[in-house]
Amino acid sequence: MDDACPDQFAAAAAEERWAMVRGIVAGGELGDPQWLAAFEEVPRHLFVPYYFVGGGFDRLWCEDPDPVRRAQWLRGAYADVALATRIRDGELISSSSQPSLMARMLEELDVQEGQRVLEIGAGSGYNAALLAHRLGDDAVTTVDLDPEITESARRHLAAAGYHPAVITGDGARGWPPRGPYDRIIATCTLTCVPQAWLDQCTPGARILAPFATGLIALRVREGAQGKYAEGRFLHTPAYFVPLRGTQPQPVRRPHAGALPRRVSQNELFRFLLTLTEATLDPREALSLWQRERRPERERFGITVRDGRQWAWLDDPEGPYAWPLPSG
Repeated sequence: MDDACPDQFAAAAAEERWAMVRGIVAGGELGDPQWLAAFEEVPRHLFVPYYFVGGGFDRLWCEDPDPVRRAQWLRGAYADVALATRIRDGELISSSSQPSLMARMLEELDVQEGQRVLEIGAGSGYNAALLAHRLGDDAVTTVDLDPEITESARRHLAAAGYHPAVITGDGARGWPPRGPYDRIIATCTLTCVPQAWLDQCTPGARILAPFATGLIALRVREGAQGKYAEGRFLHTPAYFVPLRGTQPQPVRRPHAGALPRRVSQNELFRFLLTLTEATLDPREALSLWQRERRPERERFGITVRDGRQWAWLDDPEGPYAWPLPSG
């Protein structure tokens, strides 16, 4: 399958990109002028020469012989939605994330000039391009397990004029040769925080990653027993494909179908249910949720310390804490 397109769409893409950025700004997700410049200048369509719609049964492609479908492809490339870019055996394995969510995550990453960033999950390469635009090629490393994904990301990046390090490897292991890192950002969902990431971070580093159906923001510190990390979830919901490789698989508890529909479909309850699924069954999770007056995501956090890690509500040492798999 052809995985690159000549940039014959540059003029039309510029108009679509400007409309996309205006929408993200209007939604309050782009306040930093440097990230605004990155989204205005990095051409997303070069990173999604094709993508799948209609549940993965229809492919939109930049070289479709039908001009109507080519125009549909270009409009979709700049829509504020996630785009499915690789489906294997009916399973989504890679996508280009929703641009407004990417903007929110990049601003929350709180990068500073001169810092080094490790991205876990290369995807289409678009996020790495935004990082490279802000920090420079040498400051950015992106890792993905799948060689097809890294090869296509590398081509997309080169077509757009960016050349960060694109590594084929297990993201759970990080990439020590280019560390230490001041920031780590993941674009795939975790079941635990890999200890290897902490080991490759500078003291004070920030880790931002999807976890359960939220985003956890951790600060890495140096303690008597080595590095540890702690932080709270952001308000933002986030749904990503799982991190593949050596990441532990989640323990599946009984399904929430036995609970009242109005509860089982509540987005915040689903977050709690996913976060605690290795420890609480759905009825225990419901009892906690009701007792604590339907807590928002920001009340939850994660601690990684002394070879252990756990999720918690309100206080890392409080009564509500749930062990997570070891990373």
